Amino acid sequence: MDTASVIGIQSNDRKQLRKNVISIAWPAVTELILVSLVGAVDMIMVGRLGAAAITSIGLVNQPIFLIMAVFQALNIGGIAVVSRAIGSKNYEEANSATRHLIIVTAVLSVILVTPAILLAEDIYKFMGADSQVIATGLNYFRIALFGIIIQNLALSIAAILMGCGDTRTPMMINVASNIVNVIMNYLLIFGKFGLPTLGVTGAGLATFLARLLAFTILISILCKGRGEIKLYLKDWLKWDSKVLNKVIRIGIPSAMEQFVLRTGNLIFVRVVAGLGTVIYAAHQVSLSILSLSFTSGMAFGMAASTLIGQSLGAEKRNLAEEYGKEVRYLGSIVSTAIGVLFFIFSKEIVSLFSNDPEVIKNASFVLKMIAFIQPFQSSQLIYAGALRGAGDTKWPLYSTMAGIWGIRITLAFILVKVMGLGLRGAWLGICIDQIIRYFILFGRFKTGKWKYIKV
Repeated sequence: MDTASVIGIQSNDRKQLRKNVISIAWPAVTELILVSLVGAVDMIMVGRLGAAAITSIGLVNQPIFLIMAVFQALNIGGIAVVSRAIGSKNYEEANSATRHLIIVTAVLSVILVTPAILLAEDIYKFMGADSQVIATGLNYFRIALFGIIIQNLALSIAAILMGCGDTRTPMMINVASNIVNVIMNYLLIFGKFGLPTLGVTGAGLATFLARLLAFTILISILCKGRGEIKLYLKDWLKWDSKVLNKVIRIGIPSAMEQFVLRTGNLIFVRVVAGLGTVIYAAHQVSLSILSLSFTSGMAFGMAASTLIGQSLGAEKRNLAEEYGKEVRYLGSIVSTAIGVLFFIFSKEIVSLFSNDPEVIKNASFVLKMIAFIQPFQSSQLIYAGALRGAGDTKWPLYSTMAGIWGIRITLAFILVKVMGLGLRGAWLGICIDQIIRYFILFGRFKTGKWKYIKV
């Protein structure tokens, strides 16, 4: 999208506001839906291998997300700095932020992933996996960890493009890589066309190959140049601590937020894993479906980050606020429609992931619970994205601390361990967590103080 069209309109031009939001959001929505669908297809294929196979993937997702948390935080800082720089037409700073983000991501990825690969089996044991689950998923886990390095770099480049307002390029690249992922899943999990039958390991290898393809295309785009952003070989040794400090300063609260979120989820997963392999398989199926519902909120949140960041960079504070309101309105419409579909077709949706009657029974009930919180979930993701785009990354941290540690984990222990409500009790904690986070972030957005944050 042309930056000038984003920041050069009046805040009362509702039609143009909506057009800009949709232009930024629809590629991001499409991309995230595709990513979630591929994850769902992975789970559907792996689900045919049994509950142990589902559990072997589900248990290691949280450790992987924990490792990736620091890079997600860096990307948030990168988006904020780049979008503001683009809005103020400071293209030199935008390019410097891009270069620094990629270098730091590459170095930190290697540092953090290497020990995790060496301790893969111990991590499985810490997560409460039994010997069958470990034997099933250990190779998958190691491949997935190695793939994090490639994935982090790809996500960093995608974040930079989003900060420029270009959500279409990441979408198109993800379409290509996801098609490769699905095809390779089918070939390697089940051993088609003369290829070896690798089971869960095949799913990991297919995902790695797809991520490698996405990274290769993305880095080649930046080297050729996209708009005012281009990577020059001669500039790689140039180090600007001022720009890097901006990215890190904005990213630190987000890193803490991700740390709180992921460590909280690790504890939450251990509570649910104690309910048995079949129940945890139902939980993992529910999470896979939940990730589909996250897509609209996350995509509209990305749109809010970009549009608000560019508007504030151009000193258009009222326009930034109007964008926040418009994005939340459109996101609520989409999320409500998703909730209705989840409630009506809960059993049919869950049946796609597993043919185990106990898994279907438990997960379909959870899906009805998920349906009710869709507007709250979407809105809190959008408000969080809006605040991050303004550089106000502390309040998403506060909301996550209150929701995850104050509500989700506390209720999980009480409802699961004390009251014996099982999986339903655990998910009730998740639902209340989403609602609490919504009210905290909505309250912060209403104050308008985020419009005066200095980056």
